[in-house]
Amino acid sequence: MGGKSCQALILILCCWLASCKKDKPDRANISVPHGTGNLYIACEGNFGNGDATLYSYDPIHATVYNDLYSTINGQPLGDVLQSIQHIGNRLFLCVNNSDKVVVLDDMDLKLVATLSIPKPRYIVPVSSTTAYVSALYSNKVYVLNLQQMRVTDTIDLPGQNPEGMCVYNNNVIVCTWDTARKKIYSIDIANGRVGAAIEIGGYAPQEALLDKEQMLWVLAGEQYVGKTSTWTRLDPSTGQVLKTYTFPAEANVVRPVFNKAKDTLYFIEANQGGGTANNGVYRMGIHDEQLPLQPFVAARQFQYFWALGIDPVSGNVYVGDPRGFVQKGIIYIYQPDGTLLQQFTVGLGPGHFYFDD
Repeated sequence: MGGKSCQALILILCCWLASCKKDKPDRANISVPHGTGNLYIACEGNFGNGDATLYSYDPIHATVYNDLYSTINGQPLGDVLQSIQHIGNRLFLCVNNSDKVVVLDDMDLKLVATLSIPKPRYIVPVSSTTAYVSALYSNKVYVLNLQQMRVTDTIDLPGQNPEGMCVYNNNVIVCTWDTARKKIYSIDIANGRVGAAIEIGGYAPQEALLDKEQMLWVLAGEQYVGKTSTWTRLDPSTGQVLKTYTFPAEANVVRPVFNKAKDTLYFIEANQGGGTANNGVYRMGIHDEQLPLQPFVAARQFQYFWALGIDPVSGNVYVGDPRGFVQKGIIYIYQPDGTLLQQFTVGLGPGHFYFDD
């Protein structure tokens, strides 16, 4: 081979190597979302495959940030990203089937700590130094010291599978997703003691939210074992049940969320069998006498939704389509009147949103 041919070949190889090097992400120059108004998206991944991902979306500039954790930290996040919570200057990620809570710095999203907690589901801060973590397949709530970044205690509950939690006055209301019980429990933040149980209208309580009148809405049910979904509205100061709404047996109700005014409740009915009945996003006012008959956003045949959130700034409704957990999910953005604004693609199985307001 002649000299000029060798030089040309070397030049081609150098250019090829340089282009390959540029394709690798430079972690020092990765763009990271900052400021209020950003949306974090928990993409669960496919159960057992360890392919959960963290995405973010900037609604002001319509920018999607892809697979942030793996890109920045150079390692996979784990199996089933269940939920996200922002406390102080850190993000807490419950990675359910990996038995861990991943803690990130909120400025650069670099790993700060990894906490070993079996099957963590949700985190709620209860003071400037303490947070509670709910966990499936047990009767325990884990007490997390936010300064020492470690688990310091556990609180035992009468029911199994602690799930959704919310803070009311000086107590934490805890739902135990126990198909044998129709009770929720309160934990006194001052001493960690479990108070008297409050009976609700249905079995297997899973989510608790407060409306604008400080009344508590509790979602219960587990369709797959024949426990019909219910809403119970009650006064948490007295335990008095104000109203119980019972869904059709076919309805699998998940992901409840209030609008910013907390006078309108949104939720998903997910029909994973491929039909269109009891399938879509629904909404109702807090004083409605009956459940909505028609969806706010209807799912198509062979489609169901798995994530739901309301932008506290714009009031737009975000809906996550997991596409059967076999391909990348899609996020749809709707105006409050139901008009579709836009959509974008995210990781596998978008399941929860966290608006950083």
